Amino acid sequence: MALRFVKYGSVYFSISIIVASLILGGPWVFVAPIYVFMLIPLLELVLPYSEQNLDKAQEEIAKKDVKYDLMVWSVVPLQYALLFFFLNRIGDASLTWWEIAGMIFSFGIACGVLGINAAHELGHRNTWYEQTMSKMLLLTSLYTHFYIEHNRGHHKNVSTDEDPASSRRGETIYSFFIRSVRDGWFSAWHLESERLKKTNTPFFSLQNEMLVLQTLQFLFVAAIGIVWGWKVMLFFIAAGTIGFLLLETVNYIEHYGLRRRKIEDAYYEKVMPIHSWNSNHPIGRIMLFELTRHSDHHYIAGRKYQVLRHFDDSPQMPTGYPGMMVLSFFPPLFFNVMHKQIQKYKEAVGGEALA
Repeated sequence: MALRFVKYGSVYFSISIIVASLILGGPWVFVAPIYVFMLIPLLELVLPYSEQNLDKAQEEIAKKDVKYDLMVWSVVPLQYALLFFFLNRIGDASLTWWEIAGMIFSFGIACGVLGINAAHELGHRNTWYEQTMSKMLLLTSLYTHFYIEHNRGHHKNVSTDEDPASSRRGETIYSFFIRSVRDGWFSAWHLESERLKKTNTPFFSLQNEMLVLQTLQFLFVAAIGIVWGWKVMLFFIAAGTIGFLLLETVNYIEHYGLRRRKIEDAYYEKVMPIHSWNSNHPIGRIMLFELTRHSDHHYIAGRKYQVLRHFDDSPQMPTGYPGMMVLSFFPPLFFNVMHKQIQKYKEAVGGEALA
């Protein structure tokens, strides 16, 4: 139990692969995408997975163990060091177009799979410094509004048509990208405006967190352009875009085809473990800080990653997150797999959580 936290150190292996791809160039620039979206999905098809949960005593020990926190906190300086290295490397005039493309994709993976994922965990913490770390990580993917929309919008409206980040049955990932990115951004503005109205705070003030974050985001990009040049700035924007699209890909698979019932056309039923797809596949679990145990995360959003649980009645993905992300980019195949999975789950539980 004392060394249980060590397995989450796999995040450092992922970072080292990205660093190697940036340093070595050539064909190495594609090692990170191959590792994340080919090797891991193949391994998770054959590796055993565990539905085991910690007991109450183990939970209490794990929740108080600061080593789990240090593991997540460490992603912040590592992500910024990686960003600095990327900005200096990507401007090398000797790089070919395909090396540049590979490096952009590799750093995009760092933004989406590592940076935003750690930001998600930290954004649910209740300390000011962890919430600040969350915003810092989101800044590297130009997706700072996620902090507002995810915590105050998505968790309230999850698995309803009112939530931009909950995909609908039969909706392709490509149409979902447009709807979720666009509506999520507007939702963050709306949520912040409503909060300011309740406290009689002027829209144009430092209390408007959305305004502050968007201004900071603009200045961040401008500073990169001034220091490293407009080409590097565009490469960074491209990598950040890949990062937040990877996040939206995760959003797409997490709630696909699941819906909460509306009671008497007045309010939605309580969020339960049946309203999120779960995955116990091992590599995705540890690489993503247990994000794949998403059913428990939405059931009790404040639970730290190291104590998230498996529920027997939650819908289970046929494979891990990396494999499901790849599958989602091929809608006919994704629909074929997931609609069978939905039908299987519907027969098991009666379909209460299905669209």
